[in-house]
Amino acid sequence: MRSRFVGISELTQEPAVAVVIDVMRAFTVAAWAFARGAEKIVLAATEEEALALKELHPQWLAVKDGAPSDGFDTVNSPAMIATSDLTGRTVVQKTRAGTVGALAVADAPLALCASFVVAGATARFLRTRQAEDVTFVVTGDDGRADEDLACAEYIGHRIGSDSVDAGPYLRRARYSPAAADLTEGTRRGYKGIHSADVDHCLEVDRFPFALLVSREDSLVVLRPVGVAAE
Repeated sequence: MRSRFVGISELTQEPAVAVVIDVMRAFTVAAWAFARGAEKIVLAATEEEALALKELHPQWLAVKDGAPSDGFDTVNSPAMIATSDLTGRTVVQKTRAGTVGALAVADAPLALCASFVVAGATARFLRTRQAEDVTFVVTGDDGRADEDLACAEYIGHRIGSDSVDAGPYLRRARYSPAAADLTEGTRRGYKGIHSADVDHCLEVDRFPFALLVSREDSLVVLRPVGVAAE
């Protein structure tokens, strides 16, 4: 299996297989939303689109980065989502990096979103599909975010073997600038960040499903796909 690691701006052609990585925090939030019962996640290109979808479907739950704001139900915090009952709900998600990357590869023959919490399941899913060339889209910091790159490299190695030690990759993520920013935001009392967010983002292989991207009518949608342990 050959791996390629690119930032969103480096996507010059449609990859055959794409795995979009956002550890802190979009696709950790998405995984937790499914764990808490969400049926599907609709990825919005803009906050205005997210709010328009919410207006059309008042029962949907709108989620965004940053501080709480009018029209949105909650923020992009895994620790906050982890305490929510989302049974049967549709979530509309808009973030600065993760959803942008997913929308950029939505027409690829196979597109997944991932973070550490679904890393093992994502690797097993790709193994079952016998993926030969995988493009990992590192969404943070224009492709340089160490937490996303570490996760991408971990998944890439896990495709070949389930015996890969996650420790070095998790340490890189824990001491990344993104983790430091979340920790500092918590210290300063910023809204939209929970003190447990970093720990939630580093729960490796927490969930037994992968996050599959597809088009459903005019929407780009995430749904969980269960992956059995080998």
